[in-house]
Amino acid sequence: MQYETVVIGAGQAGLSAGYHLAQRGEPFVILDAADRVGGSWLNRWDSLALFTPAIRDSLPGAEFGGGYTFPSREELLSYLERYAEQFELPVRLGVHVDGLFREGEGFRVTAGSESFLTRNVILATGAHRVPKIPAFAGELSPDIVQLHSADYRNPGQLQPGTVLIVGAGNSGAEIGVEVGKTHKVLLAGRNVGYLPIEMRGWQGKLTFPVIWWVWEHILTEKKKPGRKVQAEALEGHGELLIRQKEKDLLAVGIERIARIAGVVDGVPQTEDGDLVDVANVIWCTGFKSDFAWVDLPGLDSSGRLASERGCVTGQPGLYVLGQEFQYMFNSHTIGGVGKDAAYVVRDLSRRAPARELDLKSS
Repeated sequence: MQYETVVIGAGQAGLSAGYHLAQRGEPFVILDAADRVGGSWLNRWDSLALFTPAIRDSLPGAEFGGGYTFPSREELLSYLERYAEQFELPVRLGVHVDGLFREGEGFRVTAGSESFLTRNVILATGAHRVPKIPAFAGELSPDIVQLHSADYRNPGQLQPGTVLIVGAGNSGAEIGVEVGKTHKVLLAGRNVGYLPIEMRGWQGKLTFPVIWWVWEHILTEKKKPGRKVQAEALEGHGELLIRQKEKDLLAVGIERIARIAGVVDGVPQTEDGDLVDVANVIWCTGFKSDFAWVDLPGLDSSGRLASERGCVTGQPGLYVLGQEFQYMFNSHTIGGVGKDAAYVVRDLSRRAPARELDLKSS
């Protein structure tokens, strides 16, 4: 099959790209392996509420609505489905892309036995796709229930007994507060601190517009403060807890312990040498890039793709969207990705040659 542009991923980044492509009359298709649009939001726990309020959770062209509330995971997924339908975006679900190769001046995208020839490719698989779990996890006793945050849905998946949550960032804190209502919880990891304002109340409502403006205009690649924060983010420095406070953790009896450094005789061990007797482990250890299937000459696909605001370096016609701090602090958020998508599609439209590529049907 032959397309002018193939977008890989039907989450917020892919749908934003689709909107701007459609507005410019560019022919394209969006491919996704799932059976529902939504990207990484499909792999989040049931009770998840967004960390940004609804007033900043809109994709280009369609308001989310809801004012200063924090939408649930299901509300967001419903919005994304309506968005794809409203703008009649050509989404093909159940297509698992497994390869990307050069084909003349364009690309060949493979998905099992299917092959797609295209002039442009937009990688919109997002920043939160492949769970990152330490190698020593495989040494844990088989009696311990293990879940990554991508697989955790609710406390009903856990067996009776203590729950160890590894990773004390936002996901670890949010899941810990939920699980702490039914289980004893140990939270392992560095105390990253928390925002000194209550985001869920009047303080958040008053200050969030300023916070968003700083994210969008000060913390960018063009400005020194932005480059500093970007470097720290890419080095894996933990972000402040956005919604939970230390008092919220204490209220459900969460106990903080040192980070987990390994496993001894099937039992987790802290960096202090203490063995931790637990029945369950939830790995809130983040995600890693998933570009190993991209096979292009001169491209290092082992991690974050080097790009200029989404235009992949040295690869004309290849674009990426949804990377953490791609251009600004909130590039990977639902309310921020639209700006990068607009930039990428403008570049794509500008570089389209007057003549047609000689792409042969597969």
